[in-house]
Amino acid sequence: MSEYDEGHTAQALIDAIRRMAVHYGLWFANAASRFGIDKALAMEKEAGNRAFSIIAERLCALLGVEQKDGVPVPLATMDEERKKALLKALAVNWLALDGVWFQAVEGREGMAAAKDVNDACWAWFSPLEAARIKELAGLPEAGGLEALAESFAHRLYGSINEQEVFFDTDGSLVMRMTNCRVQAARQRKGLPDYPCKSGGVVEYTSFAHTMDPRIRCECIACPPDPHPADWFCAWRFRLTEAAPS
Repeated sequence: MSEYDEGHTAQALIDAIRRMAVHYGLWFANAASRFGIDKALAMEKEAGNRAFSIIAERLCALLGVEQKDGVPVPLATMDEERKKALLKALAVNWLALDGVWFQAVEGREGMAAAKDVNDACWAWFSPLEAARIKELAGLPEAGGLEALAESFAHRLYGSINEQEVFFDTDGSLVMRMTNCRVQAARQRKGLPDYPCKSGGVVEYTSFAHTMDPRIRCECIACPPDPHPADWFCAWRFRLTEAAPS
């Protein structure tokens, strides 16, 4: 077996992370496809908790770094502002990954195909994100609109977009995206809004349902719908008496 030279070894380390991320995602996607999203979320919770405990223990031992509550000490003791900056950088990178995949599919198969793949991804990612937020933020399993309102700040886009969340006079919860990184960038380039409504319906409906199955989602407006200058999309959430059978 041949070995990498010094430069190729560094590249191989980065590529190993890439392969791990894709393989982990494929496990989740195929579990969701075969067993349904609810069972896949339970499996991901079990597998993910075990996997990242193993990863942290092995890497910390290799690098001679101690852990604190399952987190490497250098990260646990990092200044809070640097942690927030790091979280924002990761969120921006997440959005970039979403964008390059969309462009790759669009370039080869066209806009309609890219939108179909995008919507399918959101159907599985939004429930996963909601489930992870509930666990990390300690939100109840069926916390109603109050838990949903709190959860928006913990989403990946919560640190890179600007939003306002408020309860309307009829008791419903409204979320408005007042500054969207993607749409704002298109505006600066003189491009029309990206028509993200189909993906948004999948995203917000599945996210809210995972937070609490009694919650219903209604699109107030989302491109290509017309919208005022002070927000890009808006969504209304209502709490019903019971979850659907």
